[in-house]
Amino acid sequence: MKKLLVLSLTLILGCNSSNEKKNLSQLDNSSNSYIIEDVLIKTRDGAKISAIVCRKKENVKPKTVILQSTIYVRDKGRDLNTIKESVDRGYVGVIAYARGKRFSPDEIWPYENDASDTYDVIDWISIQEWCNGSIGMFGGSYNGFTQWASLKDPHPALKTIVPYVANRPGMGLPMENNVFINPNYEWSFFVGNNKYLDTIVGNDRKRFRDLMFKWWETGVSYKKMDSLDGVPNKWFQRWTDHPSFDGYWQNMAPYKEDFSKIDIPILSIDGYYNDSQNSGLYYLREHYKYDPNAEHYLIIGPYSHFGAQRNGSKVINGYEVDKDALINTNEITYQWFDYIFKNGRKPKILKDKINYQVMGANEWRSAASLDDMSNSSLKFYLTTQKQENIYSLSKEKPLKADFLSQTVNFSDRKNSNNDYYPDPIIKDNMDLSNGFNFISEPLKESVLVNGSFTGELLVNINKKDFDFGVTLYEVMPDGKLFHLSYIIGRASYSDDIENRKLLEPNKIEKIQFSNTHLVSKKLNKGSRLLVYINVNKNPFSELNYGTGKIVSEESIEDANIPLEVKWYNHSFVSIPILN
Repeated sequence: MKKLLVLSLTLILGCNSSNEKKNLSQLDNSSNSYIIEDVLIKTRDGAKISAIVCRKKENVKPKTVILQSTIYVRDKGRDLNTIKESVDRGYVGVIAYARGKRFSPDEIWPYENDASDTYDVIDWISIQEWCNGSIGMFGGSYNGFTQWASLKDPHPALKTIVPYVANRPGMGLPMENNVFINPNYEWSFFVGNNKYLDTIVGNDRKRFRDLMFKWWETGVSYKKMDSLDGVPNKWFQRWTDHPSFDGYWQNMAPYKEDFSKIDIPILSIDGYYNDSQNSGLYYLREHYKYDPNAEHYLIIGPYSHFGAQRNGSKVINGYEVDKDALINTNEITYQWFDYIFKNGRKPKILKDKINYQVMGANEWRSAASLDDMSNSSLKFYLTTQKQENIYSLSKEKPLKADFLSQTVNFSDRKNSNNDYYPDPIIKDNMDLSNGFNFISEPLKESVLVNGSFTGELLVNINKKDFDFGVTLYEVMPDGKLFHLSYIIGRASYSDDIENRKLLEPNKIEKIQFSNTHLVSKKLNKGSRLLVYINVNKNPFSELNYGTGKIVSEESIEDANIPLEVKWYNHSFVSIPILN
């Protein structure tokens, strides 16, 4: 077939529509039905954003534009194919790359400029002759983040977004509840080393896994991890300079009252086993908090970070999902766009604002809000009484205050604490190596665990801070454990993620938590609930030695005194259920 080559460079100064064009590259087109253009869009502060525009050759009327904004430059045809699909479905397709990527000459700083840059890209698109003034966006992970970032200051041409497993920097990654976690360390090289993607680094999992364990074994401070790697990591250093959810993170996407300005319909898609679920649901919760009448829909089920962006997976972390759980994310996305832009039918799966798959029941349910997913709760206290060699969860508050004692030696690198990650989702045995397990009586009837569990820990420690983990399991009638939800958090930020409040040593302190992973699961009669609590100490996140100093600057030299924790029996968890 004849190849059509359109070679162009467009420089736009603010909203100036005058164009300057020159050859950039040869975009191979497999069909002569498309016009494909390479463009550079100049932002208000003088940076240049590289983008590709695709439209039908015979198209003479302006059309709605479907925009993807991403840091991932896929040069093997994937990016062209995805914008061609938008064109084939009756839209104009555009993909824009983060500042510094592809043909952009600027420096690469993930997250930092996407709010203003994506706005400027939307502004440029809105005045092109092939755009009818309406723009929609979609995509997952970083692409989900850029959609929300653009709504920091909403552009009137942006009519809807469809974010999947959207990242919220500072809220889920590179830190979770103010605890820095490791995956973004290597990711920064993957996206930041060159104009495309550093796949050599991205595929070198051994290098970074070895680095994690070398950091763990040597005991150097978290902030000096790149000194062990021998390659400076400027992105990691920038992030660890901001251990609180401060203005650096707040400016990257809508924050607090910013959500009240968002008045477009939104469809979010997420997963129970998406590592950064608290990022995606943060946007949803805050949107409804600041605008109770928001038109914001959610689809959520047993999906991983990647599964939610595709069609789910028949097996996730060893768990075979219900057949009813599998969806076609891409098809639902374009059904939504046709609903918004072409007066099409709303996707059938959207029965109400919150649409969720019930694991174990092979069915979908809907609710008007996250709170309406449940109509009751099971409140359990963490007792000091043993049942079958582990401690009991009791529905009755203990009459007498008591506690369980735990000692954690941070200079010991042979033992890890807090096995919280849901892989596998179903496991044979509970972790009895350290921490404490609490189990309920068997359920007398089946219930639906629906939503995010909350709780309150009463603790007394000999230091100024510590990181904790709480994991919720179903103990099935056959004795196997089904991972439902978890949280890792920093005690000193439990009241306020923006401002650190150190604990007073040897004083009973109250630690409230709520930012746990949302889940829906049918628990059968005879199942039990199990709560696992522990101090977070392992090679997969920074170590909080409890001195009160900046945690990323603490090292094994601060581990001369072991951490002593008293977990009090008036501590409780509250598990939302639907009767």
